Amino acid sequence: MALISLLLLTALLPNLSHSAGVDVGIINGTEAKPHSRPYMVSLQVNGRHLCGGFLVSQRFVMTAAHCYINSGITAVLGAHDLSDEGEGALRREVETYHIHPNYIEPTLDNDIMLLKLKERVPLSRTIRTIRIPNTKKNIPIGTICSVAGWGKTGDSKPTSNRLMETSVRVTDCNGYDALKQRVCAVHPGGICFGDSGGPLLFKNTAVGIDSFIVGKCEEPLSPNGFVNISAFLPWIRSVLDRV
Repeated sequence: MALISLLLLTALLPNLSHSAGVDVGIINGTEAKPHSRPYMVSLQVNGRHLCGGFLVSQRFVMTAAHCYINSGITAVLGAHDLSDEGEGALRREVETYHIHPNYIEPTLDNDIMLLKLKERVPLSRTIRTIRIPNTKKNIPIGTICSVAGWGKTGDSKPTSNRLMETSVRVTDCNGYDALKQRVCAVHPGGICFGDSGGPLLFKNTAVGIDSFIVGKCEEPLSPNGFVNISAFLPWIRSVLDRV
């Protein structure tokens, strides 16, 4: 069964103002407390949200490889409501795109990318980095993690201007992890289109990257799929050390 990336092509994006005031989202989620997740990044094309990401250093954003768009991406940091970014938010252009060399688009294998920003990001109350694992490890089945994003709040619903969050429970990948590089999780919470690239969090550490669904967002046929960040530590370090 085909994996479905959570990318929202810019041509299909609704005007962001249409989703103002949404009070339920991601899937079975709630609005996050403003700036409670200061590592979150909105990756945008032509001023519209495309994918999520998260700040792992003052120069790098981590996201999914399938979020790459050759027309250029702008990273918006420190925002909660994308229709009114307000004080504390800033935009940074991307200088270089580091897509994992073994990324395979049809299967979403090695679905990880690092974006080097043109300028270092000043850290503040609204902009912070998030930790990633320092050793390779698997997240035990049954572990409760959290996800957040500005993606669709349902299969037939719009994206959310405001950052939404929910909890998910780690489970077996049911055959979708042949390369031992994924984490899978199930509802009642979940991810949807536009949440690609956002972090799967456990104990204030980003352990995964939102990658795919199978079936519909609200009625998945299999667990949501996330990149297991710890499986890529040598490659991640090789990119970060180039700065």
